[in-house]
Amino acid sequence: MEAFEILLPLAVILLLSKLMGLGAHKCGMPAVLGMLVAGILIGLLQYIPWAPLQEAFFGEYVTYFLKVMSKIGVVLIMFSAGLGTDLKKLKQTGVASIVITSLGVIVPMGLGTLVAFLFRQPNENALNWLFYGAILTATSVSVTVAVLKELGKLDSKVGTSIVAAAVIDDVIGIVILSVLTGFSGSGGSEGGGWNWFSPGAGLVVIKIVLFFIAAIAVGVGLRKLFDLMERKAPHNRRVPIISLAACFLYAYVAEKIFGVADITGAYIAGILLGGTLSETPYVESKVDEMGYLIFSPIFFAFIGMSNIEYFASISLRFLGFGLVFVAAGLLGKLLGCGLGAKMCKFSFRDSFRVGIGMMVRAEVVLICTEKGVASGLVDPAIYPFVIVIILLSSILTPILMKRSYRKEEQQLMSGGASV
Repeated sequence: MEAFEILLPLAVILLLSKLMGLGAHKCGMPAVLGMLVAGILIGLLQYIPWAPLQEAFFGEYVTYFLKVMSKIGVVLIMFSAGLGTDLKKLKQTGVASIVITSLGVIVPMGLGTLVAFLFRQPNENALNWLFYGAILTATSVSVTVAVLKELGKLDSKVGTSIVAAAVIDDVIGIVILSVLTGFSGSGGSEGGGWNWFSPGAGLVVIKIVLFFIAAIAVGVGLRKLFDLMERKAPHNRRVPIISLAACFLYAYVAEKIFGVADITGAYIAGILLGGTLSETPYVESKVDEMGYLIFSPIFFAFIGMSNIEYFASISLRFLGFGLVFVAAGLLGKLLGCGLGAKMCKFSFRDSFRVGIGMMVRAEVVLICTEKGVASGLVDPAIYPFVIVIILLSSILTPILMKRSYRKEEQQLMSGGASV
């Protein structure tokens, strides 16, 4: 196959992803969902028995190239997420955000693990069940933020709590993901079970701790270098270029040397280079521009393309597991975060709003699922149900959030009228 032939699938993926992404956005859902649908539609082409078409979109060379581009895409997404993580927001809500996030991680992870255990397969162990639970810890509050902005409630107690809790949620989720993926390659599994106290398991914990120590130490030096570059040449292209180099290096070293997920390395690089640096918005805009221009659409579309067969061949057992898994994903965040807010003396209505706001999933849950599949800990057949979680949470959250504020708006209007 000639190298130029990769240009056709790239053109189709980018065009269809953009069109479907715009369609999803107009329907009030994340553009990510549209990109996934684009991939599924392209994946359906494999059922057309025409050799040139098969080679053009599903040939070995094309598949490998798209896989490489997808890897760059997911690394850039996590780097951008790290750059956008404002740790100072935690001070605005203090203990409340920590409590909300803690229960918002524990409850869905516990429910997901329990569901995976109840529907367990003979070759699975505790690590597999825990990873299914870890998938449900992810939160993406972009839809919630848009709704709260529209309602003028983003700076309210509920709004600031949701945004701050989402920051902690991402950090905790990434740590959990790193630990579980690290264990998957440590050789701690024995006879179908899992030995948490094996030498391999201990080594994993040590390597993860060493990674975070090394990452922070190097990050301090990088921040000083960036401060110097900012003073000498603000908004110079060398800043985002060196930032990307740091992102890729962190991702590579994390996976290759420390056995930590590459996406963790990219996310930590983003946190370390973000926050207080004045150039962070400039770097983030350049990373987003490059990522969402080509790499991210390829990542989401490739997930749809490469997993289309699982949509049509779900077994009855896995169908039951998947449906209960979806329910656990939605209820886990609602109950966990809502209970956390109630414990922090939020009203019942505000607690419900926090739970609803934290229920939304998007790109992060797909990234966690993809990592679980790549690690051999998660059955790829879970993809359709993860997409259902994204779809349902993206639809339900705006509806329920707006409805919860409707009574207050009516009371304000009636009060204004009486005056």
